Amino acid sequence: MNMPLATPGTGRARSLALAEAWRPVLEEQHRNARRGRLYLAGLGLLAVIGLLAGLGWGPDGFDPAFVVRGLLGDGMTASAMIRAMRLPRLTMGVLTGLGLGLSGCLAQAVLKNPLASPFTLGVSSGGGFGAALAMMLWPASHPAAVPILAITFAMLTAGFALGMTRLRGAATETLVLAGVAVMFLFSAMTSFIQYMAPQMDLSRIVFWSFGSLAKADWGEIGVAALLILPGVPWLLLRAPDLDCIMCGDETAASLGVNADRLRRTGIAVMSVMTAGAICFCGVIGFIGLIAPHMARLAVGGRHRLLLPASGLLGVILVILADLVGRAIFAPLILPVGIMTAFCGVPFFFWLLVRRCRRRLCD
Repeated sequence: MNMPLATPGTGRARSLALAEAWRPVLEEQHRNARRGRLYLAGLGLLAVIGLLAGLGWGPDGFDPAFVVRGLLGDGMTASAMIRAMRLPRLTMGVLTGLGLGLSGCLAQAVLKNPLASPFTLGVSSGGGFGAALAMMLWPASHPAAVPILAITFAMLTAGFALGMTRLRGAATETLVLAGVAVMFLFSAMTSFIQYMAPQMDLSRIVFWSFGSLAKADWGEIGVAALLILPGVPWLLLRAPDLDCIMCGDETAASLGVNADRLRRTGIAVMSVMTAGAICFCGVIGFIGLIAPHMARLAVGGRHRLLLPASGLLGVILVILADLVGRAIFAPLILPVGIMTAFCGVPFFFWLLVRRCRRRLCD
């Protein structure tokens, strides 16, 4: 069969036609990327403003200039107040918000479930039970027991969630319901520990269960940073792979991504980051659920922008909850966990109603 000979310029003309056809799509992607970077810059600026407000907010209110002088060490009173009390509190808040925001985004990606989060999957409750158990068994003699048991029980709970995803015919709602059941189980076990614990340990466990940043110190901050921060570069490097598995395991496999291995590794990373976020300041719920959804509305679904936006929004939400908790009944300070629960429950119901309406429309 005689093949038609290519005329000079045919290949170039075809390339120009393809480029012209794809130009609107590429221009839209560039606009979205620029808008996403602007959102990230705005979120970073808002986080810095929240940190400065948190350093200056309190019974002894400090103006921004006083806060800056205190951070620079200019003035003994300002330095002692800010560095010893408020800076550790806010640093722990930053780590907690970052860990929970990133963990929630990772859970929703690897499980392909918009309702997945460390809280709804029971990972936070599992880690909380491990921390409470360590507080009762080793009150002060083994400080490393708290993060070790928190990580252990968080990973056991996350492994159960991963096992549920392998059940044939298991729907996403089944996974969330199983996570809620596990959450109630570990909450009941934590309550049993509180009932059996001596009075001295009981007050410590109860105060911890509220989810508070008040007693953060630099030693605990160092341990939390070791558990949370190493997962951040791994997440950013795996952002394109997370985009692939959101399109389905078969599509991911065709692009060279091992979805099962990435899912197992992602669950492990989520468990460690969640344990680092809650093992010292207590269970702070709904941040891992709210922050990724707010970030998705702002920057879209590409994880290259979604992950840092989720982390920044987690930081902002924790700092804002801490500020509101310090202001609403001043001088009484409400724990962060109570404030996030008040805000998170209506948001969770809104997500459920939205999913029901979308299913009815389909």
